[in-house]
Amino acid sequence: MKISEQWLRQWVNPTNTSEQLAEQLTMAGLEIDDRYAVARAFSGVVVGEVISVEQHPDADKLRITQVNIGDAEPLQIVCGAPNVTVGMKAPVATVGAVLPSDDKKGFKIKKSKLRGVASNGMLCGASEIDLVDDIDGLLELPEDAPVGTDIREYLGLDNQILDISITPNRGDCFSVRGIAREISVINDLPVQMPEISANTAGTAATPAVTVDAKEACPRYLLQSIRNIDRSIDTPKWMQDALVQSGLRSHNFLVDVTNYVLMELGQPLHAFDADMIEGDIVVRLAQPDETIALLNEQTVTLTGDELVIADDKGALALAGIMGGQRSSVTDSTTNIVVESAFFNQLAIAARARRFGLHTDASQRFERGVDFELPALALARACDLITSITGGEAGQIVTAENLEHLPARAPITLPIAKVRDVIGIDIEPTEMVRILTQLGFDVEQQSDSLVCKPPSYRFDMSIREDLIEEIARIYGYDNIPSVLPHLQVSMDYDDTADLTHEMKLALVDNGYMEAISFSFSDAKLEALLDDEALGEVLALANPISSDLAVMRRTLLSSLLPCVQYNLNRQQPRVRFFETGLSFVGQSISDLVQTPSIALVAVGDIWSEQAYQNRALDFYDLKHDIEQLLPAQIDSARIRYERSTLSFLHPGQSAELYIDDIYVGWLGQLHPNTAKQLDLTTTWVAQLSLAPLLTIAREQHAITTPSKFPQVRRDIAILVDSDISLQTLETTVRTAAGDLLTDLWLFDVYQGDKVPAGQRSLAFALIWQDSTQTLSDEAVKTATDKVVQALTDQHSVQLRDS
Repeated sequence: MKISEQWLRQWVNPTNTSEQLAEQLTMAGLEIDDRYAVARAFSGVVVGEVISVEQHPDADKLRITQVNIGDAEPLQIVCGAPNVTVGMKAPVATVGAVLPSDDKKGFKIKKSKLRGVASNGMLCGASEIDLVDDIDGLLELPEDAPVGTDIREYLGLDNQILDISITPNRGDCFSVRGIAREISVINDLPVQMPEISANTAGTAATPAVTVDAKEACPRYLLQSIRNIDRSIDTPKWMQDALVQSGLRSHNFLVDVTNYVLMELGQPLHAFDADMIEGDIVVRLAQPDETIALLNEQTVTLTGDELVIADDKGALALAGIMGGQRSSVTDSTTNIVVESAFFNQLAIAARARRFGLHTDASQRFERGVDFELPALALARACDLITSITGGEAGQIVTAENLEHLPARAPITLPIAKVRDVIGIDIEPTEMVRILTQLGFDVEQQSDSLVCKPPSYRFDMSIREDLIEEIARIYGYDNIPSVLPHLQVSMDYDDTADLTHEMKLALVDNGYMEAISFSFSDAKLEALLDDEALGEVLALANPISSDLAVMRRTLLSSLLPCVQYNLNRQQPRVRFFETGLSFVGQSISDLVQTPSIALVAVGDIWSEQAYQNRALDFYDLKHDIEQLLPAQIDSARIRYERSTLSFLHPGQSAELYIDDIYVGWLGQLHPNTAKQLDLTTTWVAQLSLAPLLTIAREQHAITTPSKFPQVRRDIAILVDSDISLQTLETTVRTAAGDLLTDLWLFDVYQGDKVPAGQRSLAFALIWQDSTQTLSDEAVKTATDKVVQALTDQHSVQLRDS
């Protein structure tokens, strides 16, 4: 919002310079985007009066003028402006004057001759003194302009324009009055309101008002003004104020409503009274109703827009823009002025729907003071009647007080201010700040009970009040101190442990993916299984392919694999950590932190020697890299997975200490085919049990100084007996002396009976207290062989 400093200082005038004033506003939360003078720097230009005009003897378009600038002798100036006349007053650039130009040097006025006639200066148009040039010719000054006065002083061209960035929550600052209120509180100065003469309602009739949309329009005021003298132009001071605020001057009646808008922050609208048929109705639009707006745009309404209408139809789009049918023209002498409070929700988004952005909609969308309409109407009526001699008519008011915004009191504990800001501020100073900001403040023992003013829609909690106190007290007045830190030894190592898992996968060639928690409903249907639970659909998805919450992180990773395969990347390794979501409603939604991985292609890159395709055991290896190195392998158990989207013979479920951790295996070929994928290996584990295991404290033991003894056994066993079952049997039978066990050979072929396989195990025996005897090792090994024979009918191979 642009605002004139000169206009602002008419309301409150601190001793600060323009720069200091801008700094104060910025520190109070009203950031100054720009600050500049009305016109660029120039010098040597004064008010002059043309006392004679003669035709140039050698040029049809030039005139020889004599101009009085207050010196003993008038200046002779040759001028080509078509509007130069005797008696007019205009800016005169004297010899030596420097006018603004695009280069920094400026344009210097010198004595010259034009077609043989001496010219001692230049009569100036608006553009020569860096103003907007509305006419082709000289800038005509008022008749009472004092001759010889410096033009910068007379026109106020040194006046600064403040371009203020108003945040959406501070709709109360979209006016001179709102900014002045802030400056007055910061500098502890009173605000000088303009005098508004009481308008005694005349006999002129005002249309009756009916408000059908009571919630959208709780307060609506209407006043007629008759017999307006339209021969009177907009006063120069009003034109200057509007132009310097970034608004274009139109005609007097429009300018008055814009002036009050900028001054008080209340949007007004003037209707041509002679164009209104019947009474005024404030209602919602009818579906497919049309209205021709002031910008010559005809819009078709949907039915939720608020309109001002008469018996014939819509007159205006409420709070946004008026219609052409009742627009004020240069010949309008009878008007009806509207001043209303419209609910923010009734105006919000309607202007954007039709590609409109008006000063009125900008304010109503942010919230306008609901106590302001009467004051603004009185101000507009006073300006119109005092300048043009119009006759004020009756004021018609329609109110529904129960729909006006409620201003609930806020209780602020005084000690809370100290806790948040960090310094002690006297309660009396808090009361002063809040009172001058418009709050009704009552001190009750150790608290302040504050009722927000009608123009502060952003005040609802005590932290809002603390912010007001801090910004007006001055952030620069709050000393910088180091915070008092309380160190808690209850360190949450979740992030660190998760990061270690990620590094383990990166070391194995995986890359991390970060994606949305939303997924495609079609993909979720392909990955459907009763064990996964229900899918939660989104009420307002951002796109059709992100319409549901993912039950598994595969829903995010598989599209990444598709994307890479489609771009000739045959070897893909991805992992992701995040939440999976199960449940059909928010109330029963279960969110599980998980880690998932997906792998496609060969185990090594293309250049590797003796390359081969990734298999189940490679994936199992990668999964086990996520487990702590010190975990006892006896705690780990795998079972065949029954998930429908996994290959039934190439998948498993992982258990640790009989706690379900997750699943791994090959994506079912049918599922992969529908997704246009090659053989794809996938896995997903819950992070919670993995983190629990990683946090376990392991006792430090002294390594045994006694030697280990290795014994190998080779057995023939049925092919359908799992390795995990055999290892469990061995560990149970061996007892505490068995310190390690692994499989080092597998054979199936012609030398082994059909339906069997040959397995060779290495058994490591060790005692921490003594050297093991051959007899003790033989006895323990025999127990293992006997247990395998009894439980699984294995045959011991001699070679």
